Amino acid sequence: MRLLTGLLASAPFSSRLTGDASLSARPMERVAEPLRAMGASIRTTGGHAPIEIGPARLTGRRLELTVPTAQVKGAILLAGLDADGETTVVEPAPTRDHTERALRALGAPVTTGNGYVVVRRFQHEGFVATCPGDPSSAAFLIAASALTRSALRIEGVGLNPSRLRFLDVLDRMGVSVRIDHDGEQLGEPVGSISVQAGDALRGVRIEEDELPLIIDEVPILAALAAFARSDSWFLGAGELRVKETDRLSAIVASIRGLGGEAAIEGEDLVMAGGGLRGGSATSGADHRLAMALAVAALGADAPTTIAGIEAADVSFPGFVASLHALGARIEVEP
Repeated sequence: MRLLTGLLASAPFSSRLTGDASLSARPMERVAEPLRAMGASIRTTGGHAPIEIGPARLTGRRLELTVPTAQVKGAILLAGLDADGETTVVEPAPTRDHTERALRALGAPVTTGNGYVVVRRFQHEGFVATCPGDPSSAAFLIAASALTRSALRIEGVGLNPSRLRFLDVLDRMGVSVRIDHDGEQLGEPVGSISVQAGDALRGVRIEEDELPLIIDEVPILAALAAFARSDSWFLGAGELRVKETDRLSAIVASIRGLGGEAAIEGEDLVMAGGGLRGGSATSGADHRLAMALAVAALGADAPTTIAGIEAADVSFPGFVASLHALGARIEVEP
């Protein structure tokens, strides 16, 4: 929705973007405000969707983001493709760079530097490409392999370095992972990720400047941390409060519900190791939490019932079937 807002900001027609309850709860002013500075006509509903976008002529600006977010950066860059002059996005911390990679591969005038991206007006021709597998989705299968101490190879995965920081975290936790590059699609490296059967997991400390680079993987990393030999810290995790749910509170409630120990200290998430007992938990219609809980259940002492597991299909259609095909014992109740 945020990327489409940037794409439609310069369209010669009016648009209305809306979504389900979880998407409509996400903050949208963070993308509407910088686009308005470029001349866009955008109205949100109390800062959320539905979003009304009117015809407008855009002018390039230098825009400094206060929150590191690739979605807002991408929206501004897409708007800049049809704006007069030069558009510059300055980031407070590095974020994923899919948009600028794709634009550069298509021939767009994109310049990147230390903490900034610049784009100018551009119209590309048609193209053919294959979307590689999502590394954030692969993270759940990698975690399942690590937790069950099983070897696994996942092929056709996007290996964009800005999306693989979670592998560094897994390495610090004692998970042995190897990546192999096979080619490239629209500027994105593609290949395979292999996980070796490993030993017991170690606790980890994730600093505030690293957390934006693993923001989507925090639920599954937190689930793994519950099985580590020592405590883990996720510092500056407040951005998790404005995901599909208050993901920060939901992680803590879910882990406690399954017999583990977790807490929020200010903006930090603290996970105690030692394992989980099992029991019942709910996804709260959050796709990443649903998958994280399913993986955590693989290591629990007793069977686990997860309400709302179907939410996983939002980003990983067939997730449950994939786990089952890998050997997980899963029963889905209608």
